[in-house]
Amino acid sequence: MVSLKGKLISLRGPEPDDIDCIYLWENDASLWPCGSTRAPLSRHQIWQYIDSYDGDIYSQKQLRLIITDNGSGLAAGTVDLYDFDPRDARANVGIFISADFRRKGFAAEALEMTAAYARETLAMHQLAAWVSVDNMPSVNLFKKAGYRSKACLRSWVKNGHSYSDVLIFQKLFE
Repeated sequence: MVSLKGKLISLRGPEPDDIDCIYLWENDASLWPCGSTRAPLSRHQIWQYIDSYDGDIYSQKQLRLIITDNGSGLAAGTVDLYDFDPRDARANVGIFISADFRRKGFAAEALEMTAAYARETLAMHQLAAWVSVDNMPSVNLFKKAGYRSKACLRSWVKNGHSYSDVLIFQKLFE
Protein backbone atom coordinates (compact mmCIF):
# COMPACT_ATOMS: atom_id res chain seq x y z
CA MET A 1 0.00 0.00 0.00
CA VAL A 2 1.33 3.42 -0.96
CA SER A 3 1.64 5.93 1.85
CA LEU A 4 0.26 9.40 1.27
CA LYS A 5 2.54 10.73 4.01
CA GLY A 6 6.11 11.62 3.16
CA LYS A 7 8.98 13.26 5.02
CA LEU A 8 7.84 16.81 4.28
CA ILE A 9 4.25 16.60 3.14
CA SER A 10 1.06 14.56 3.17
CA LEU A 11 -1.57 14.23 0.44
CA ARG A 12 -5.28 14.18 1.30
CA GLY A 13 -8.65 14.93 -0.21
CA PRO A 14 -10.11 18.46 -0.07
CA GLU A 15 -11.85 19.45 3.18
CA PRO A 16 -14.31 22.30 3.89
CA ASP A 17 -11.50 24.03 5.81
CA ASP A 18 -9.62 24.34 2.49
CA ILE A 19 -12.20 26.67 0.93
CA ASP A 20 -10.34 29.89 1.75
CA CYS A 21 -7.00 28.56 0.45
CA ILE A 22 -8.50 27.16 -2.73
CA TYR A 23 -10.43 30.41 -3.22
CA LEU A 24 -7.19 32.43 -3.07
CA TRP A 25 -5.27 30.02 -5.30
CA GLU A 26 -7.95 29.65 -7.97
CA ASN A 27 -8.63 33.40 -8.10
CA ASP A 28 -5.02 34.53 -8.45
CA ALA A 29 -5.15 35.77 -12.05
CA SER A 30 -1.35 35.76 -12.27
CA LEU A 31 -1.49 31.94 -12.13
CA TRP A 32 -4.18 31.51 -14.79
CA PRO A 33 -1.72 31.19 -17.70
CA CYS A 34 -0.31 28.07 -15.98
CA GLY A 35 -3.68 26.29 -15.93
CA SER A 36 -7.08 26.28 -17.53
CA THR A 37 -8.79 28.84 -15.28
CA ARG A 38 -9.87 32.02 -17.03
CA ALA A 39 -12.55 33.37 -14.70
CA PRO A 40 -12.84 33.84 -10.94
CA LEU A 41 -14.61 31.26 -8.81
CA SER A 42 -16.90 32.06 -5.90
CA ARG A 43 -16.58 30.53 -2.44
CA HIS A 44 -19.97 28.95 -3.07
CA GLN A 45 -18.68 27.22 -6.23
CA ILE A 46 -15.66 25.92 -4.33
CA TRP A 47 -17.87 24.78 -1.45
CA GLN A 48 -20.11 22.91 -3.94
CA TYR A 49 -17.05 21.26 -5.48
CA ILE A 50 -15.73 20.13 -2.09
CA ASP A 51 -19.20 19.09 -0.87
CA SER A 52 -19.79 16.90 -3.92
CA TYR A 53 -16.20 15.65 -4.20
CA ASP A 54 -16.10 11.88 -3.86
CA GLY A 55 -12.46 11.19 -4.80
CA ASP A 56 -13.48 8.49 -7.29
CA ILE A 57 -11.08 8.96 -10.18
CA TYR A 58 -12.94 6.32 -12.20
CA SER A 59 -16.24 8.20 -12.22
CA GLN A 60 -14.91 11.77 -12.20
CA LYS A 61 -11.86 11.15 -14.45
CA GLN A 62 -9.89 13.38 -12.10
CA LEU A 63 -8.47 13.40 -8.60
CA ARG A 64 -7.49 16.47 -6.59
CA LEU A 65 -5.27 16.07 -3.57
CA ILE A 66 -4.33 18.78 -1.10
CA ILE A 67 -0.64 18.98 -0.25
CA THR A 68 -0.19 19.65 3.46
CA ASP A 69 2.96 20.63 5.31
CA ASN A 70 3.71 17.91 7.86
CA GLY A 71 5.32 20.46 10.20
CA SER A 72 2.47 22.94 10.43
CA GLY A 73 -0.47 20.93 9.07
CA LEU A 74 -1.27 23.84 6.73
CA ALA A 75 -2.45 23.39 3.15
CA ALA A 76 0.55 24.11 0.92
CA GLY A 77 -0.88 23.41 -2.53
CA THR A 78 -2.59 20.88 -4.74
CA VAL A 79 -1.70 18.05 -7.05
CA ASP A 80 -4.23 16.95 -9.64
CA LEU A 81 -4.61 13.90 -11.81
CA TYR A 82 -6.95 14.82 -14.67
CA ASP A 83 -8.10 13.50 -18.04
CA PHE A 84 -7.79 10.04 -16.49
CA ASP A 85 -8.11 7.29 -19.08
CA PRO A 86 -8.59 3.92 -17.33
CA ARG A 87 -8.50 1.93 -20.59
CA ASP A 88 -5.04 3.19 -21.50
CA ALA A 89 -3.99 3.58 -17.84
CA ARG A 90 -2.85 7.20 -18.09
CA ALA A 91 -3.59 10.68 -16.79
CA ASN A 92 -2.23 14.19 -16.86
CA VAL A 93 -0.75 15.66 -13.71
CA GLY A 94 -0.74 19.27 -12.53
CA ILE A 95 0.77 20.75 -9.41
CA PHE A 96 0.55 24.02 -7.53
CA ILE A 97 2.53 25.10 -4.47
CA SER A 98 1.55 28.26 -2.57
CA ALA A 99 4.26 30.95 -2.57
CA ASP A 100 4.93 30.53 1.18
CA PHE A 101 5.87 26.87 0.68
CA ARG A 102 7.97 27.02 -2.49
CA ARG A 103 11.63 25.98 -2.64
CA LYS A 104 11.25 23.56 0.26
CA GLY A 105 11.05 20.31 -1.71
CA PHE A 106 7.27 19.99 -1.38
CA ALA A 107 6.57 19.85 -5.13
CA ALA A 108 9.22 17.19 -5.78
CA GLU A 109 7.95 15.01 -2.93
CA ALA A 110 4.32 15.50 -4.03
CA LEU A 111 5.13 14.42 -7.60
CA GLU A 112 7.05 11.40 -6.32
CA MET A 113 4.19 10.35 -4.02
CA THR A 114 1.57 10.95 -6.72
CA ALA A 115 3.53 8.86 -9.22
CA ALA A 116 3.84 6.01 -6.71
CA TYR A 117 0.09 6.20 -6.00
CA ALA A 118 -0.73 6.26 -9.71
CA ARG A 119 1.55 3.32 -10.46
CA GLU A 120 0.87 1.10 -7.48
CA THR A 121 -2.68 1.90 -6.37
CA LEU A 122 -4.31 2.89 -9.65
CA ALA A 123 -2.18 0.56 -11.84
CA MET A 124 -1.44 3.38 -14.27
CA HIS A 125 1.10 2.97 -17.03
CA GLN A 126 2.03 6.64 -17.40
CA LEU A 127 1.55 10.26 -16.43
CA ALA A 128 1.95 13.36 -18.59
CA ALA A 129 2.33 17.05 -17.84
CA TRP A 130 1.83 20.07 -20.08
CA VAL A 131 4.21 22.89 -19.11
CA SER A 132 4.72 26.29 -20.71
CA VAL A 133 8.32 26.79 -21.82
CA ASP A 134 8.18 30.11 -19.94
CA ASN A 135 7.60 28.29 -16.63
CA MET A 136 11.20 27.28 -15.92
CA PRO A 137 10.60 26.25 -12.28
CA SER A 138 8.02 23.69 -13.50
CA VAL A 139 10.16 22.59 -16.46
CA ASN A 140 13.04 21.91 -14.04
CA LEU A 141 10.72 20.24 -11.51
CA PHE A 142 9.33 17.72 -13.99
CA LYS A 143 12.80 16.95 -15.36
CA LYS A 144 14.10 16.38 -11.83
CA ALA A 145 11.08 14.12 -11.11
CA GLY A 146 12.05 11.80 -13.98
CA TYR A 147 9.64 13.09 -16.62
CA ARG A 148 11.00 13.28 -20.16
CA SER A 149 10.13 16.06 -22.59
CA LYS A 150 8.51 14.33 -25.56
CA ALA A 151 7.01 17.14 -27.66
CA CYS A 152 6.75 20.88 -28.04
CA LEU A 153 3.46 22.42 -29.13
CA ARG A 154 4.17 25.74 -30.79
CA SER A 155 2.12 28.81 -29.79
CA TRP A 156 -0.16 26.59 -27.71
CA VAL A 157 -1.26 28.89 -24.87
CA LYS A 158 -2.24 32.51 -25.04
CA ASN A 159 -0.51 34.76 -22.54
CA GLY A 160 -1.85 38.29 -22.86
CA HIS A 161 -1.39 39.27 -26.48
CA SER A 162 1.24 36.65 -27.29
CA TYR A 163 1.44 32.87 -27.37
CA SER A 164 3.80 30.48 -25.61
CA ASP A 165 5.03 27.05 -26.57
CA VAL A 166 4.15 24.12 -24.32
CA LEU A 167 6.32 21.12 -23.55
CA ILE A 168 4.66 17.76 -23.02
CA PHE A 169 6.46 15.72 -20.38
CA GLN A 170 5.86 12.00 -19.95
CA LYS A 171 6.70 9.57 -17.16
CA LEU A 172 6.36 5.90 -18.07
CA PHE A 173 6.11 3.26 -15.35
CA GLU A 174 8.05 0.38 -16.85
